[in-house]
Amino acid sequence: MTALVSFIFVRHGDGLRHHFERHGERHGRPAYRRTDGQVWCVWAPDTGWHCETADGLVTGHPLDHRGDEREPPATVWRSFKNDRSYLYDLRPSGSGT
Repeated sequence: MTALVSFIFVRHGDGLRHHFERHGERHGRPAYRRTDGQVWCVWAPDTGWHCETADGLVTGHPLDHRGDEREPPATVWRSFKNDRSYLYDLRPSGSGT
């Protein structure tokens, strides 16, 4: 089985893209860091897959998922920060061996 190496979040409406690359592990699952270093996409036993800032503030999660996937699900995600909220598609962009 191959492991996801990188992916892109593509924002609905304007197509803004955020690139993530694999960067270690957390809780026994791959962890991904946005290439600008501002946001992580990680899995946690109590919350499943989510995005968070470096200080642990959750800023996004998939809308429809089981929560136990081995990698971030390629589905629609909702981000939120202060009074803003956006929808993004997670699109895989790399896999490894």
